[in-house]
Amino acid sequence: MRRSLFAIIFIAFALSGCATTWLVDSDVRAFSKLPANAAALAQAPYRMEWLPSQTDPAARATLTEWAAVALARVGWRRDDAAPRFSVQVDARVQRFNNAPWDDPWWGAWGPVGSGYIVGSRGHLTFGSGIGVGIGFGFPSNPYYQRSVSLLIRDLGSGQIVYETQAAHDGRWSDNATVFPAMFEAALRGFPHPPAGIQRVNIEVPR
Repeated sequence: MRRSLFAIIFIAFALSGCATTWLVDSDVRAFSKLPANAAALAQAPYRMEWLPSQTDPAARATLTEWAAVALARVGWRRDDAAPRFSVQVDARVQRFNNAPWDDPWWGAWGPVGSGYIVGSRGHLTFGSGIGVGIGFGFPSNPYYQRSVSLLIRDLGSGQIVYETQAAHDGRWSDNATVFPAMFEAALRGFPHPPAGIQRVNIEVPR
């Protein structure tokens, strides 16, 4: 009996050690006006396009890196010299003291910080935010809400031909792991995504 119990404990421990990946689940909604012939879009060249507010070079470099990996997965390539499309990207995060389902008396429903992604490793610079700040001696258990978006413009017509957003929330603080998975999720089904909101799970290393 003792030997059997030891075997069960050992197997459970071994199985838990095998869990080397984590799922980043995102809610994705996309709209497409791209041609019905997907083959015509293979290896489509694009350049990055930035909003006037997106002036931080480090933020641009980080967003470009994450978006380029996701776009390469769907067969697109960056070509600043002869682009057919432009791609505009954005990534945002809000940090909360606790999740909405935690003790409401902890006063954690207001965001304590928000900001754009900056730095080559996905670090944050927090901007202005609101916070309840009622602690009552309880520990903080941070919770994050994230979103990413991509807009693709046909440079020939000047029209936006693809729009997609992905949203994810959870306790994981590692932006450099979560955001690339969200960009990949945002392009799931590209160039002709299904209608409505789809839940997309992307495996990432623990």
